[in-house]
Amino acid sequence: MNIKKNDTVIVLSGKDKGVKGKVLVAMPAENKVIVEKVNVATCHTKPRRQGETGGIVKKETPIRACKVALFCDKCGKGVRVAHKIVDGKKVRVCCKCGAEI
Repeated sequence: MNIKKNDTVIVLSGKDKGVKGKVLVAMPAENKVIVEKVNVATCHTKPRRQGETGGIVKKETPIRACKVALFCDKCGKGVRVAHKIVDGKKVRVCCKCGAEI
């Protein structure tokens, strides 16, 4: 999985197709990511302690990592990722323009 926390991604399919957002959590073991303002579910919560308020809370839920692509600022769209070694470090680069992501 080439997607990490704080990456900017674009959704490729589903009800949120075309939405751009930041990755909040990456779960490589499950091959899922949680993206900001994407796949939002409403949860009805009950107050558990005295003084706590209940109500309807909107919460982002995980989506499969194959449904998102990294967003390249230079290209302006979702792109695939290649890897290059620069100064002894492995770096992710855009396949189309070669810009570092």
